[in-house]
Amino acid sequence: MDLKSGYPYWAVSNGLMYAFPRLEADARCDVAIIGGGVTAALIADALIEDGHEVVVLEQRDIGWGSTAASTALLQYESDVTLGDLARQYGLTEALKSYRASAETIGQLEALSRRLRDVGFERVHSVYYASRAWHRRKLRSEFDLRAEHGFDVEWLGPEELLERFGFRAPAAIVSTPAASIDPYRLTHRLFRALQGQGAQVFDRTCVERIEPSARKVDLVTGDGLRVRAGHVVVAAGYASQQWLDRRFASNRSSYAFISDPLDPDVLASLRRTVMWETARPYLYLRTTPDCRVIVGGEDDAVDIPARRDGRVGKKAGKLMEKLSGLFPQLQPLIPAFSWAGTFAETKDGLPFMGANAQWGPRVLFAMAYGGNGITYSMVGRDLIRAAIKRRQHPLAALYSFDRMR
Repeated sequence: MDLKSGYPYWAVSNGLMYAFPRLEADARCDVAIIGGGVTAALIADALIEDGHEVVVLEQRDIGWGSTAASTALLQYESDVTLGDLARQYGLTEALKSYRASAETIGQLEALSRRLRDVGFERVHSVYYASRAWHRRKLRSEFDLRAEHGFDVEWLGPEELLERFGFRAPAAIVSTPAASIDPYRLTHRLFRALQGQGAQVFDRTCVERIEPSARKVDLVTGDGLRVRAGHVVVAAGYASQQWLDRRFASNRSSYAFISDPLDPDVLASLRRTVMWETARPYLYLRTTPDCRVIVGGEDDAVDIPARRDGRVGKKAGKLMEKLSGLFPQLQPLIPAFSWAGTFAETKDGLPFMGANAQWGPRVLFAMAYGGNGITYSMVGRDLIRAAIKRRQHPLAALYSFDRMR
């Protein structure tokens, strides 16, 4: 599955950081992970910490799928608001999801300190009303979060202009939030896990999953077998190929990154991530070297050739929107622009755990939605709990059963 097009900045700026081998012989392990992106890396880290023997199998190069195309805004806020989630599943469940995601920011910071040099920065998240009539619902969302202890601040038009340099009817400013280099995080984490005994293979395509009562066999395109006690499918948006029912819709999102800007001009946006109430929404962040990453213009295109052909035009539209918000940033020329496939669930939540089609030894880590990295951090603890046959407080909410 071709998951991206154009030139994702992270892969270009970092290059091929480390060389990982192909699988050349049969193998055995406690847990085999299908996928070599950021979700797989975070789960592998948790399993190695628990003392499991882990084998990772990635069909491309490590980190070269959706991870390379991610803009990596780290937020606890879902694409579905806390209020809407509460109306669908009840306030208790909605709060559990939001609070668990909020806790991951500190966990990712601790991991980044251990790995070093992965571009982690603490930031403010600015969620602004795209239209005047969005203000009322946004205020209700603010009140609900404030009532339940989230660190949020309400800003009106004048305050937004003064503090962040753009005009909008209102916004919620929240913490914790952060940004990171997802490609670098993935490579450095897998490299560290190799030193702890993990076997990491890329350019190794799994063609069959053969579960039984006590083990699971994976068969590669070269006819090699990996026998494991459990398998975790963490192949990003390609994970759905293993399911006989679709649980999410694939969409395309577009992005560009600027050349480095004058720090004084960029001052109001440094250490800030932004997104809006409109759907599909514009989103942006900055980088440590004073670039701006802008994304959005999502569409339902899931054909790589068509998506490829739209990158330039979509980048132009994103520049127009950014110019409308921040005319002081002009002239602005994209250094690189790209598109990536992502999956969108109806409720904005991920799927983590077993699926009835495959039985209890095959677990899925489908961190779908706009905040996949934070969902992956929650999901790694859910996956490790499932392997240990322990209950996790979010197991039911993030299970496939909720869509019955």
